[in-house]
Amino acid sequence: MTLHAPETPAATTASPATDAVLDREETMSRDELEALQLSRLQHTVAYAYERVPLYKRKFDDAGIHPADLRELSDLGNFPFTTKDDLRAEYPFGMFAVPQHEVARIHASSGTTGRPTVVGYTKQDLADWAKLVARSLRASGVRPGMKVHNAYGYGLFTGGLGAHAGAEALGCTVIPISGGQTERQIQLIQDFKPDAILATPTYLLTIADAMAHMGIDPASTSLKFAVLGAEPWTQEMRHELEVTMNIKACDIYGLSEVMGPGVAGEAVETQDGSHIWEDHFRPEIIDAFNPLVGTENVLRDGEHGELVFTSLTKEALPIIRYRTKDLTRLLPGTARPAHRRMGRITGRSDDMIILRGVNVFPSQIEEIALRIPELSPHFQLELTRPENQRMDRMTVKIERRETSTVEQSTTAGRTLQEQIKIHVGSSCTVDVVEPGSLERSNGKLKRIYDLRPQQ
Repeated sequence: MTLHAPETPAATTASPATDAVLDREETMSRDELEALQLSRLQHTVAYAYERVPLYKRKFDDAGIHPADLRELSDLGNFPFTTKDDLRAEYPFGMFAVPQHEVARIHASSGTTGRPTVVGYTKQDLADWAKLVARSLRASGVRPGMKVHNAYGYGLFTGGLGAHAGAEALGCTVIPISGGQTERQIQLIQDFKPDAILATPTYLLTIADAMAHMGIDPASTSLKFAVLGAEPWTQEMRHELEVTMNIKACDIYGLSEVMGPGVAGEAVETQDGSHIWEDHFRPEIIDAFNPLVGTENVLRDGEHGELVFTSLTKEALPIIRYRTKDLTRLLPGTARPAHRRMGRITGRSDDMIILRGVNVFPSQIEEIALRIPELSPHFQLELTRPENQRMDRMTVKIERRETSTVEQSTTAGRTLQEQIKIHVGSSCTVDVVEPGSLERSNGKLKRIYDLRPQQ
């Protein structure tokens, strides 16, 4: 049972800013795209109901049937899928195909409970590679370029997903994976790649290590960076682009939906990632009051939690998956029919509630990077002093090597004041020496909760 409409030939239309040949689906009108979405969505919902016991139970309990999906907005009446659902069905209860049709399995680390397990058929892997290739091409990567892949390989979807997409695009892939920063730098110097794939904080680690080794990070062969797997701000983009003399674009994905390549940012606009809506139907809901019903789906432009439904996946169809990522949907620009994601402001499960105020690490990053004496390297420590009811937050942040202790002390006071003004919460700022905080080897841990456990 295939979930694909008949194959459409590649478009001959080229993007004027990049002279790249686009997929036919990238050039559809919005009406054409929504007609394709509805057909695929109806197929997927019925397919999941018939083949995945959890979806049959969920739909039956909610009193809804796949036949009730007559138009795209009807999707809002179907129940959500959560990470807890995937954990409850561990390991293979969410799979819609028999084991012999599963070509690959990935899984989360399981550090906070049972891992979430995802599977792919051969067609799923081909679709995934195609969408990563589309995302890389949008971000400026071209066939024949050398691509340094510093995403982690293994059960994490980032490394192998990015690798397959770069090969599908026709690139030469350097599969270095994460870590071994000095080795990364040696290969960048020796192999002279055109593009690098990494998390933004790990690319920052590489740039810092280069500077400490006496290498100018702006002097390498790198021209493009395609960065994802963690939220990052426009200020971080500016920091990386200036430091390394590159164009840096976002790529978005998560394992439960597919992996990297669910959405990608266009290098000519750099205004947020276009969601590839021929394969995924996005929605925005109220993250803290997530009610089922079409009336509870937020309008484009409104901030909330991003929800995805897959339209073509065979091994693991996913219906209304709550990502916990906070963003909004915006009209398409470089790919007009495909809506864009606003920058992710944080995750609902990374939100700190400090004295009644919602705080996200990305807010601190945005403010700190506007203060020239402070570096992008920071941590948030949460404590609750003995016999006190109120939590405290300490921002530990490194000064830049070019700033004096006196300058950085003044900068720390400025950061404290700006957090109070723009975030609305009091905190302590501790400006520390350059190189004293933990560096990223992949996804960076920003929050250290040192409060007594209940």
